[in-house]
Amino acid sequence: MKRFAAAVVVCTLLAGMLAGCGGNGNTKNETSSTVQQSSSTEVVEVTPEPTATPEPYFPNPLTGLEKDESYPEGQRITAVMVNNIKACRPQRGLSDAKVLYEIKVEGGITRFMALYDDYNTIPTVGPIRSARDQFFRLVLPFQPLYVHIGESSVQKQYIADYDYDEWNIDDKKSGNLFWRDNNRLAQGYATEHTAYTDGEHISNTLQNLGTDDRRSYNSCIFDFVNYNEPARVLEGGEATNVEIIHSIGYKTKMDYDAASGKYLMSMYGSNGYTPTKDENNGKQLAFDNVLVLFTDIHTYPGHEAKDLQYAAYGDGGVGYYYNGGRYEKIRWLKGGDLDVLRIVSGDGTETPVQLNCGTSYVTVVDIDEAINFQAPDAQTSSAE
Repeated sequence: MKRFAAAVVVCTLLAGMLAGCGGNGNTKNETSSTVQQSSSTEVVEVTPEPTATPEPYFPNPLTGLEKDESYPEGQRITAVMVNNIKACRPQRGLSDAKVLYEIKVEGGITRFMALYDDYNTIPTVGPIRSARDQFFRLVLPFQPLYVHIGESSVQKQYIADYDYDEWNIDDKKSGNLFWRDNNRLAQGYATEHTAYTDGEHISNTLQNLGTDDRRSYNSCIFDFVNYNEPARVLEGGEATNVEIIHSIGYKTKMDYDAASGKYLMSMYGSNGYTPTKDENNGKQLAFDNVLVLFTDIHTYPGHEAKDLQYAAYGDGGVGYYYNGGRYEKIRWLKGGDLDVLRIVSGDGTETPVQLNCGTSYVTVVDIDEAINFQAPDAQTSSAE
């Protein structure tokens, strides 16, 4: 079934001039020299055109935007695992994330991984939950600090295989990394939905552990348009809303807000779609870029009892990129675990696709759900 669905989706998604020099028109008298002879033998010097000085380019590796004075140069980025089971909502701290990943885990539920560029300024974030390899493998090339409570048996093996224990920051190393929200406990939230951390707790933990938080980034997490240049207009047409189905009970919707130029996030629940708001500040989550990536997701052989999910990244896949109320069909490539996720054109040429600068929402969706995905071109066709 997955191979048939994949074939359907792939078929659907993959459906200088030279300036002349001024003169009198007599080519015999033209010269390439910077000195020209006039009819009166007077020598006239031509002033050369000034060479343009390149604009300085110092992009934030998570957004592509220009680094400001507050950017923590030389610091590792930080990834935090956040629960998304319906009983834990609303979450805290996600509106401050520069990149937010959402992927299906066991039982059809989804989980979040939030990326921050400065752990010192992370607000209260959570509820914190366990690590999963489908998230870890996406950011492994950038070697972030990886904050979570516990991990799957598969993820534990990944930590060992890549000798990642130093940057794997969890409750087993420090009892002071997290705290429980007693108010939530009093309100009847389950214990696993009440753990939170923030920049102060993370910073203290790193100092106590002597963790190496230094890393320089010579490239961004995506191939961004240079912030000195105008944002590019996506070529696929208009796309003012995106509905993503992860499973029968977990769906995410993005609605384009022209006033802010961002996609506003809502999640499906018992009362239909509800705006996804940060409990810290009441803000609805909003993103400049939305990436929907399809691949085969299935249960790890031998882990059926816990339904641990494996996301196939090695062969890449197809997807959509949304920005500015428009879309483009894309392909994505990952290769090995240490290879960076690359976004390329969906026309078969694998031309690199540049994302416009800003915050990003990235979701990896099971190819089995592609048939339920409301692609913009499909919406246009039905409207016609």
